[in-house]
Amino acid sequence: MSASESDYIVIKAKAQGVQVIGLTRGTDTKFHHTEKLDKNEVLIVQFTDHTSAIKIRGNATVTTKHGVIETET
Repeated sequence: MSASESDYIVIKAKAQGVQVIGLTRGTDTKFHHTEKLDKNEVLIVQFTDHTSAIKIRGNATVTTKHGVIETET
């Protein structure tokens, strides 16, 4: 699936310092990108040929085509 065909995920920080970490695809899963969000910042992300997982640390709202998820700290 190409990046242009991937679904987007919206992450809104509900507190300072929410971390968003992209993990690689393949035999060795590694961190390949990190972002730190301030309170009320929004990041729009997607799975790609290189990104197989997205890890979120902190208090945030995550919106996907499957629904809304509220993280807990």
